[in-house]
Amino acid sequence: MMKPSARLLKLLSLLQVHRRWSGTELAERLGVTPRTVRRDVERLRELGYTVHAVAGSAGYRLGAGSDLPPLLLDDEEAVAVAVGLRTAAGGGVAGIEESSVRALAKLEQVLPSRLRHRVRTLRSMTVPMAGGGPAVDPDTLAAIAAACRDRESLRFGYRSHDGGESVRLVEPYRLVATGRRWYLVAYDTGRADWRTFRADRIALRTPNGPRFTPREPPHADLAEFTSRGVSSAPYRYRGRFTVHAPAAAVAGRIPPTVGTVEPAGPEASVLTCGSDSLDELALWVGLLGMRFEVHEPPELVAHVRALAARLAQAAPPDSER
Repeated sequence: MMKPSARLLKLLSLLQVHRRWSGTELAERLGVTPRTVRRDVERLRELGYTVHAVAGSAGYRLGAGSDLPPLLLDDEEAVAVAVGLRTAAGGGVAGIEESSVRALAKLEQVLPSRLRHRVRTLRSMTVPMAGGGPAVDPDTLAAIAAACRDRESLRFGYRSHDGGESVRLVEPYRLVATGRRWYLVAYDTGRADWRTFRADRIALRTPNGPRFTPREPPHADLAEFTSRGVSSAPYRYRGRFTVHAPAAAVAGRIPPTVGTVEPAGPEASVLTCGSDSLDELALWVGLLGMRFEVHEPPELVAHVRALAARLAQAAPPDSER
């Protein structure tokens, strides 16, 4: 159980989320009884913090304004913020690298020595990989997120993977981040269907379009929907394979932006992916190191047979070794 002083800091940290908390929720988060929560709230008030009781819900919220205390972070939150700032400093969103470094330097100055050691250990044991993907304008991300929140239509120019330009009017729903790229899931009113757009290819036009009533999302799992959209739809060839390995093992080798994996039994899975090259499709799946069969497209089946024959001819017989 946390010490009373640590528990008060944790309570303040929770209240700073700027939402109403019921006494039961706070008790569960702190691992104490609702009665202890009431006593801790009284202690905060005695220390000068404004904590309002929410009428009718037995809840609490922190008063806004000049009495708002400084931001408080527990150990896990502080390390998470430091790691997030260090990741941002490495790129991915254009223009925030320098500000992330400055914020990280300030944070590390006020971290306790034990937390600075944890953050620096993580930094020293991590090797960044350059070239993770194109950077996205942070103003574009912020504007898209605001339109999703406010349910305002977006108008933008869009550049497809083959360089084609088009103008879109969409009802934005959510942003999806893969770690390498950002995608917008939106209902395209001109195509009368849900679409996935790469954020770095979006050129917003102002003002936004009219407000809209949200539609039912295209899939309960937007990450899976995005993966399906970006892993095969833009490509000339869409390959479907049965891989003789558990879905979890195959998915561990397949980035979500490259292909989708579905279980087909305890020791088999179905892999769907795309490419503009039949050779690339065949060799990429072959290099997984797992037994597989090709189902589509038909030309890929014939291509794999021809490729297998060429590879077999390239290896000398045992008698010639």
